[in-house]
Amino acid sequence: MNTKSQTNIPNSLEEHWMPFTANQDYKENPRLMTNASGMYYTDHYGNKIIDASSGLFCNPAGHNRPEIKEAVSKQLENLDYVQPFQQGFPGSFELARRISKHTPEDLNRIFFTICGSSAVETSIKIAIAYHKAKGEGHRCHIVGRERGYHGMNIGGISVGGMISNRKTFASILMPNVHHLRHTHLPEHQFIKGQPETGAELANDLERIAMNIGGENIAACIVEPIAGSTGTLVPPKGYLKRLREICDQHGILLILDEVITGWGRTGKTFGADAFGVTPDIMTMAKAMTNGVMPMGAVASKESIYETITKASPKGTVEFFHGYTYSAIPACVAAALAMQDIFEKDKLIERAAEMSAYFLEGLFSLKDIDTIVDIRGYGMLGGIDIKMDEKPGKAGYATFKKLFETGLSLKATADCLIVAPPFIAEKSHIDEIIEKLRSGIINYQKSH
Repeated sequence: MNTKSQTNIPNSLEEHWMPFTANQDYKENPRLMTNASGMYYTDHYGNKIIDASSGLFCNPAGHNRPEIKEAVSKQLENLDYVQPFQQGFPGSFELARRISKHTPEDLNRIFFTICGSSAVETSIKIAIAYHKAKGEGHRCHIVGRERGYHGMNIGGISVGGMISNRKTFASILMPNVHHLRHTHLPEHQFIKGQPETGAELANDLERIAMNIGGENIAACIVEPIAGSTGTLVPPKGYLKRLREICDQHGILLILDEVITGWGRTGKTFGADAFGVTPDIMTMAKAMTNGVMPMGAVASKESIYETITKASPKGTVEFFHGYTYSAIPACVAAALAMQDIFEKDKLIERAAEMSAYFLEGLFSLKDIDTIVDIRGYGMLGGIDIKMDEKPGKAGYATFKKLFETGLSLKATADCLIVAPPFIAEKSHIDEIIEKLRSGIINYQKSH
């Protein structure tokens, strides 16, 4: 890669405190993107970088889509902002209708948020409000899962199970939160798709219900595939067993589909892929192809009806919302993305490309420093052998991969691969070749 003709460097990198970043190291050798189109970024040296993780799972339609740019621009010419409280504009109602065409069964009441984190926070509040409206306010316990990631608001890190997040903010986490064990068993190494064993881990929910009383649990929240922790695919029957236990105890099942939603599994939602209908479902990221910040919560119609009808007509029924809930520009981007999903048959493309992608990913298992590979749909995880402390090897490999011209997400010692759905076989080949080259380069340096 060219690292000499540096361009577009800000006068100072110091003032920007970057999120989830090794700031001290980064600012010594920054990775700045200046352009993007299709499958590729261009960095500040002019190098082309293939996007192997759809930005941050956000860009299934690739970068720089003219349809979205035009839709946002046109919307801003007519209406820039309207408060979402007691007012509205036609676009948000149209978007809710179009989303509800794709959500499972009767999850047809759509509450718009700013992002995935705020969608999770909203889903928890909906669950609590629902039980209170039913006269079951004692249901105040929430069950999450180890290695789950549900965003960075207090509610999200409380129900999540990412160790560093929980350790750092332990003093301010929500009370009454419990965690299932994660589903990655030792015998699950190098398994493509769903593991055959491990469904019994769902019985952890039954054990928690026995310990604190199932009648005191409001909701259980899990990702269909635990994404940010490194693509932990659910064992066969696991999610269906969770659904059964929730039904037995009147617990709401929340599926966090911020990563898996809108095609990542080869189906519209993970709920569709695994044949389990939740009571509440979150989504974000791919909704606008990452162009504008937006999230949403889909709830069963009965949940909406219970909450709204518990209050007199003319009064606010649910005391929750955001300044930027379904603002016009974000809605315009999301509507344009709905058109792209339909016109380009993006989700069908993801399903068609999955086998080729996974075959390529698992072809890397001969590399010594790789200790595990997992994958489902257009989502994969590669575990790198730990070096001294968690995260050191993953970050070092991430940097070697960038030097080869590949961008992806690394969490601890796991490389997460999630290509855009527009990828051709040649792009998958390039991603796999650069993964091999970059990981071997890391291996040689250690």
